[in-house]
Amino acid sequence: MEEGSQKRIAMAEYHYFSGRPEEAAQEVEPFLTSPDLALRLSACLLYAYANLSMGEIQRARFALSEVEITLNAREEVPHLRAASAFVAAAAAVLLHLPLPEGLPPMGDFLPLLPPGLRAFALYVQAHYLYLREEYQKSAGVVEATLAMQGEDYPIPAIYLHLVAVMDYMSLRQQEQAQAHLLSAWALAQPDDLIEGFGEHHGLLGGMLEAVIKKRWPDDFKRIIAITYRFSAGWRKVHNPATGHDVADNLTTTEFAAAMLAARGWTNQEIGEHMNISPNTVKRYISIVLQKLGIDHRQDLKRYMLR
Repeated sequence: MEEGSQKRIAMAEYHYFSGRPEEAAQEVEPFLTSPDLALRLSACLLYAYANLSMGEIQRARFALSEVEITLNAREEVPHLRAASAFVAAAAAVLLHLPLPEGLPPMGDFLPLLPPGLRAFALYVQAHYLYLREEYQKSAGVVEATLAMQGEDYPIPAIYLHLVAVMDYMSLRQQEQAQAHLLSAWALAQPDDLIEGFGEHHGLLGGMLEAVIKKRWPDDFKRIIAITYRFSAGWRKVHNPATGHDVADNLTTTEFAAAMLAARGWTNQEIGEHMNISPNTVKRYISIVLQKLGIDHRQDLKRYMLR
């Protein structure tokens, strides 16, 4: 790319998706008030998520509020209006927050987005369907998008594969979930695009522990470091805004085991999936119940990601 603002935004995206939020935030900060709406929207979304990972919650909230202001500004240019709607939807869905008022239906703005952004918008749609527990429909969106666009756009494709893992684990179709995880990993490795794995850890149903930890232990440690950093900021925005009590004092392994237990998996099933013994699973769940101050396994769902 030629030197200029678009290249700087592209480099910020690369920094962010390769797990370097500090560099991403520094790169986009000058564009937060840009008169170019497309640059401003990209900068705000990247700045918000980078600052979540850095623990700079007020800066993240500022960037998210700028997105909402832009959405309500009645932009008359159709493709810019579409871009603002996409960014607002992405900001809300990925934080598991209610969609903002005034957001047009996805069918209205999706055709106006460029192909790469359209692919990521379809990931956002699939993630939204997952949150509504429409797992089959969500997986259908993923499979259709990947079939049509293949893997021409690695970052959206990685995120699409990850939401497919979430769907298939929820449907207890572990072979399909593993296939999608490995596809995402194959796309991520050449350019070290590992941020998405850390962001989605709690939703992947222990699949990182089952697949990545054993084969790529050093990369697994890096992913878990991203998870701790990102999830701490995520909860500081999500929990107060929604009133949910998503747990913030569990290790990633405890959280993965508890997510599966909350979905009705037995200790035997969890152990076989995560490559640990049922007794180890039992110990993890006991620790989780103690940390959360609850007595019954069926109460776990209240503290898990929704």
